[in-house]
Amino acid sequence: MQRTFGVEEELLLVRPHDGRPTPAAAQIVRAAQIALIADDSAFGAQSVEHEFKQEQAEIGSQPCLGTTELAGQLRALRAAAAAAAAASQAQIVAIATSPLETGPTPTEDERYAGMADRFGLLARQQLTCGQHVHVSIASRAEGVAVLDRIGPWLPIVLALSSNSPLWQGQDTDYCSFRTIMWGLWPTSGPTGLFQDEAGYDAAIADLISTGAAMDAGMIYFDARLSARFPTVEIRVADVCTDVDDAVLIAAVCRALVDTAAGQWRGGLPAPGVLPQLQRAAVWRAARFGLTGELVNPLRSASIPAAEAVAELLEVISPALEANGDASLVKDGVNRLFGSGTGAERQRAVHRETGGDLVAVVADAARRSLA
Repeated sequence: MQRTFGVEEELLLVRPHDGRPTPAAAQIVRAAQIALIADDSAFGAQSVEHEFKQEQAEIGSQPCLGTTELAGQLRALRAAAAAAAAASQAQIVAIATSPLETGPTPTEDERYAGMADRFGLLARQQLTCGQHVHVSIASRAEGVAVLDRIGPWLPIVLALSSNSPLWQGQDTDYCSFRTIMWGLWPTSGPTGLFQDEAGYDAAIADLISTGAAMDAGMIYFDARLSARFPTVEIRVADVCTDVDDAVLIAAVCRALVDTAAGQWRGGLPAPGVLPQLQRAAVWRAARFGLTGELVNPLRSASIPAAEAVAELLEVISPALEANGDASLVKDGVNRLFGSGTGAERQRAVHRETGGDLVAVVADAARRSLA
């Protein structure tokens, strides 16, 4: 039986005239929710929600069976958020960090206030936008088994999605600087093996008891069991400017979950990759995206990005075929190697306009709704 999958996207809210983030989430989220209700939308009023900072909003699809359905939902939800933003003299932009300098504004919420109090500057400066892919699972036991098996491949997913080279007015030299900033949270990043549900639950309990997380919602692993849905939630990706790229990432993630679940059912043990090597692999993906070499933790080696991606696609090929996603993923990967990731496209506009950051944001805003 085919797994459902869905996507949550964190979107940046900016002023159209200068591209700077604007704290307009309260008005935009409320207006978008009202519009969806009035339109009797199948996506539901809660598909546009508040996030940690007032300069961002989150959209979320319903569970989908196919990539066409997912793409349609993401485009409709982005359009609804964009219309609400325009009414507040703002724009939505699907980029993972702000190219222009900004001072983020916390959303007025008791939980968010508690996070700012406990985590200080880390919480105050955080303004990043990710893509979270939810893939259905049959049980928590299957979900933990999947988490134990997909970790070595997640840096390649990150490289494919990389879309945050510019931060606070400068080129960071990274393709995904969001990963570096998000990695400051004490519960973020790759994980070791959990072995079973009890091991997973114990790890969460330990992080909460030590104060590294306030609750289960602050477990920011690159992949985790969703606290709200019967899904594995893969959180490693940058939000993608182009919907086609977002759907590509989602299709790859679903195939990864299918493949890992099949390995577990077949009795194949999880790979014992050292956490420090996993972190190195994530760092290299964040630094170079698809423009350099990536780490294959299973072989403890750095290899050209094209070779690393090809190895991933070979592993998940049966699942892609079964889901009907093989051609979409092949074409999408070829597109990224041909025209560049989101990070490369931002840098191209930056270079072609003589370093005009406002032009970078304007181009991304246009492509976010294309």
